[in-house]
Amino acid sequence: MKKIALIFSVLMCFIFVPNNYSWADNKSENKKSGDTKTITMTALDAVKLAGNLIDRGDIEHAQQILTKMPQTNSLPVEIERWYLLAQIEQKSGNYDEAIKMYRKILDDQPDLVKIRYELALCYMAKKQWYRADYHLRLAMAGKDLPDNVKQMMNYYRYVIRQNKRWNVWFNFGAAPDNNINQASGDTICGYYYNGMFYGCSKNKQEKVIGYNALLGGNYEFVLSDHWRWKTDANIYSNIYNKHDYDDLYLSASTGPRYIWSRGDVWLSSAGARRWYGSEKYNYSYGMKLDTNYDFTRKLSGGLTLRYMENKYDEYDFLNGQTYSSNARIYYSFNATKYIVLRAGVDRETAKNDAYSNWRYNTSIGLGSELPFGFHVYIEPYFMWTDYDDDRFIMVSENNILKYKQVTAHDFLQRYSVSLSNNKFDVWGFVPTITVSYTNRDSNIKSREYEDWTAEFTMQQRF
Repeated sequence: MKKIALIFSVLMCFIFVPNNYSWADNKSENKKSGDTKTITMTALDAVKLAGNLIDRGDIEHAQQILTKMPQTNSLPVEIERWYLLAQIEQKSGNYDEAIKMYRKILDDQPDLVKIRYELALCYMAKKQWYRADYHLRLAMAGKDLPDNVKQMMNYYRYVIRQNKRWNVWFNFGAAPDNNINQASGDTICGYYYNGMFYGCSKNKQEKVIGYNALLGGNYEFVLSDHWRWKTDANIYSNIYNKHDYDDLYLSASTGPRYIWSRGDVWLSSAGARRWYGSEKYNYSYGMKLDTNYDFTRKLSGGLTLRYMENKYDEYDFLNGQTYSSNARIYYSFNATKYIVLRAGVDRETAKNDAYSNWRYNTSIGLGSELPFGFHVYIEPYFMWTDYDDDRFIMVSENNILKYKQVTAHDFLQRYSVSLSNNKFDVWGFVPTITVSYTNRDSNIKSREYEDWTAEFTMQQRF
């Protein structure tokens, strides 16, 4: 023990050379120069020693070694050094500093399971449960995890589920759109829904520059260990330089939520209100059932069932109901890559059967944490819409008007790519660029359109 104490007291007097550390100790002034003893320590040995000191609780000397040693050319050694410095901050309760260090490591090596796991623990300590859940899910997909670590991760998932009592989200940005009115660009003719002919006109595509914002949050009032009362609300707005297309949407829901170790169920009443072009457009109210379940440490899923009564302010022939069922599957391949599969069926009724329809949709989302702090998400989305009854259609073919009754069938496809970088963090928000292409095919020519949108937003960092 005396030798160890002596080594601790003089480590700060190391004479550093590249990746090696030497210390000459003359044990006695009467010794000859040939009796000088030299101890050489590599950078890796110094980091290992600091790790042992941390395990023994000697934080002070471990921190001195790690902060005084020069930067090396060995990435593994540098990662271990930053990891140990983060451990010191974490054990000292300085979670913000620990988070910065763990994120610095993940920016260069996003596949390190242990670092992502420790980052999740820091977020748990700060009660940032949604961020903790994101990183813990990815960490649980790591390979060769010991059984005791798997059990601990499963337990932490339950702790996170129990403590997700509130969350607030806020995104904002700008998005130019080359076809906001979803126009085909052709000359179209047709009838009102009651059969009165309204003539022909050029269906021009409108280009706009829009600014959008999303503000939302939820809160869960704790009733017992398993029961909560959850309420959420959202405000979403698009404001364009051509205000005829301004869009404002409000929604809220509230009801009891039951949680257990591997899942949760939430039954709520729901309502929504929409303004379009600064005018009242429609409102809806109904019920929603939302469920989530963890099948394995890598695989989880959920199902949402919804019933809504729809009322339109001006177009009463659209009044009706919406019944929807949407399933989702989330699978983590490893600590950096995941896939999200979604599929759903919607039934929308209206007073006029020509507007009643069935909708079927599916999407495949692929996300990945990349080196240098980048995150990419790619999602192709497809939707088929089949209407119940004919509608009056008047088209111009070779300058000849032709009257038709057609039952509409549409196919919409959208492809989007989102890219963000965690190194550009502004008050917890990171810049995100999303580029999307939308194309709708239809057996009614006037319903076809294509649309390119490039959107820049500041989104919450996870």
